[in-house]
Amino acid sequence: MDNYQITTAEELTKLIGEPIDLVKEKVGVELDEDMVEFISKSSLVFISTIDSQGNPDISPKGDPAGFVMVKENSHLCIPDRPGNKLMFGFHNLLANPSIGLIFVVPNLRETLRIKGKAILSNDPELLDGMSVGGKPAVLATKVSVEECFFHCGKAMIRSKVWQPESWQERSKSPIVTQMAKKLDADQQLTDLIESEIESNYENELY
Repeated sequence: MDNYQITTAEELTKLIGEPIDLVKEKVGVELDEDMVEFISKSSLVFISTIDSQGNPDISPKGDPAGFVMVKENSHLCIPDRPGNKLMFGFHNLLANPSIGLIFVVPNLRETLRIKGKAILSNDPELLDGMSVGGKPAVLATKVSVEECFFHCGKAMIRSKVWQPESWQERSKSPIVTQMAKKLDADQQLTDLIESEIESNYENELY
């Protein structure tokens, strides 16, 4: 047992403190014009879902800026593209419609957080409206917004994620490294795995 485990809301508040009224007031139930503009600039969103047993999952979705459609300031449509077909998040939404989103805009410190309920749609007109390079989306996640607010930029500042001088040197794909270890691959097979992954990235994004 961890003797320092926090087990009650009272203990947590004593440790962290109460948010000021201004912070509480930033939480809304409908997207305002600043949030809609932020989404129009976002090229990356992280999507959190929960399965029927309460186990969480999170997945990134990325596309050209503005790829997530906003309707009536209370609904979003997120396109899905060809991927690994594991579909953990989609299976979760079939069992539990609760969804959480974090929108990111490159070189902006703040992020946008949204909670809501979601359904999956394969409406041909909707998917065609989210085409890239003439290829429609494979599937759409339609989100009804229930809570939304801007998150302060401290995480981005601390991580220096938008400061190129702090970036690590690009290394071999961790997927290549992991697969090579599992297959006990020699260099020839490792190079083949890397080539296949790069080909997939180049030719099967849409």
